[in-house]
Amino acid sequence: MATIAITALPAATAAATTDVLPIVQGGTTKQVTNALLFTNSTLVAPALGTVASGNISACTSTGMVLTTPVIGAATGTSLTVTGAIVSTGTAGVGYATGAGGAVTQLTSRTTGVTLNKTAGAITMFSAAGTTTAATFTVTNSTVAATDVVILNQKSGTDLYDLMVTAVAAGSFNITFRTTGGTTTEQPVFNFAVIKAVAA
Repeated sequence: MATIAITALPAATAAATTDVLPIVQGGTTKQVTNALLFTNSTLVAPALGTVASGNISACTSTGMVLTTPVIGAATGTSLTVTGAIVSTGTAGVGYATGAGGAVTQLTSRTTGVTLNKTAGAITMFSAAGTTTAATFTVTNSTVAATDVVILNQKSGTDLYDLMVTAVAAGSFNITFRTTGGTTTEQPVFNFAVIKAVAA
């Protein structure tokens, strides 16, 4: 068979917006333009696979629903849910490192302290325990008047009754007394602020 030389093939060029791809549908010839195919086109249920590049931040969400996603370690500034937030592991639900702090009471056991954290430890002034109730104020900018503050005794020889006797915007009061102990010591009380609303 003789060798046939092919020369002068047309050079490939980029598709123009005016290019037309003819198709026949139902016996009728129709035109599909390059602009229709590649400009502002909507993909319906495409299987994209692994996307190598692009700018997803430029996309607008229109009701995307993730069903049982495995999120892993996620960060954010807020999370709004309509159902319960539950933990099935042993870590529980609580505050992360950095949300808490510590403060030591000065002068007396009725001296106020300031700690602008949603959780923390208050080391009391060194004094003898007494069954007579006393109160001090914790100034805390994270507290709203509708919040709930919980308390417990972290350390100390004497056992204390602890009560939150007032919650206001920016502060709460702790009233305390021993159940009979009179040890001179510096017990530590833990607190945590639970954000709440009135309605």
